[in-house]
Amino acid sequence: MGLLTIGAFARAARLTPKALRLYDQVGVLLPAAVDPESGYRLYDPAQLPLARLVAQLRRIGMPLATIRVVCGLEPAAAAEAVTAYWRQVCADTAARARLATLLVDHLSEGGTTMAQPDPTVAVRYATGCDTGLVRDSNEDAAYASERLLAVADGMRGPGGAAASAAVIDALKPLELTDAPAADLLTMLTGAVTDADRTVRGLATGDHQPVSTLTALLRSGSQLALVHVGDTRAYLLRDGELSLLTKDHTWVQAQVDQGRLDRDEAAAHPQRAVLVRALGAGPQVEADLALRVALPGDRYLLCSDGLSAVVDRADLRSTLSAATDPEHTVRSLIDLAQAAGAPDNIACVVADIVAV
Repeated sequence: MGLLTIGAFARAARLTPKALRLYDQVGVLLPAAVDPESGYRLYDPAQLPLARLVAQLRRIGMPLATIRVVCGLEPAAAAEAVTAYWRQVCADTAARARLATLLVDHLSEGGTTMAQPDPTVAVRYATGCDTGLVRDSNEDAAYASERLLAVADGMRGPGGAAASAAVIDALKPLELTDAPAADLLTMLTGAVTDADRTVRGLATGDHQPVSTLTALLRSGSQLALVHVGDTRAYLLRDGELSLLTKDHTWVQAQVDQGRLDRDEAAAHPQRAVLVRALGAGPQVEADLALRVALPGDRYLLCSDGLSAVVDRADLRSTLSAATDPEHTVRSLIDLAQAAGAPDNIACVVADIVAV
């Protein structure tokens, strides 16, 4: 069979001539020949499988620039590239779905317009990091400012400290953006994706460092919470201490499934095994939430070097004491050391005050 005209080839491939002209322009599917007199594009029937592949990749939403790369790969490598692309699509879709749900809930509570954040609150904060009594190096990181509170726990081993520092550094540019509260979750989602990519880039040889992250980003009285791993966020409000995050650990998953009770989980030898972390797995998935900060609230963000060894009652009594954030941080670290401090300790204490 000889060469086909663009119209005949389009019909055979179930495409349109317009699509074929576009694919030619971007270098995805070039014609086999071009008539020197008429300028008509001519195609070889052997190009039909490629044309159909391009059409199928377009149907899953793959950009033409990515399609051009995929079509130049061997089949096995192309399959891996399509798999990676689709995982990214699923992760992005899930993140947008969570954001949409949160915004719907927020709008349902506040009417048809977003509630305006209260600009008359401020944050008083302090941070603390301690190596502990057993470890010989520190892989935890803590950071606090008027707009951002964050803790991260890098995996012990090569790159752990760099991973936790890189995760927090990825969030710091958000402090400089004067964004409305409705955009906070979107901003955090993008920053977490960047942080995950950075941590993966720290891999050396057969070692891939990972890091947890728990952070609060503020706009007025609106707080956006992002969480991955087993670092934690607590809220002390009106004397009651609430845990705002759920540990992404194997043991917590067993508790959720009814296979372990909380007492068994607290003493389980695998209680620190993470099922979600930045730098681990095919794609990071973060928990997101939007909260309203009230004057009198006290927030604690901490690594498991504190939460795993100091019980809830002692956390509550220490946070309830009428001391400033600096003294409270010191007292919390002292509690962890009194309990043996087998791990690094990082914590942030932040008070919401009226101004």
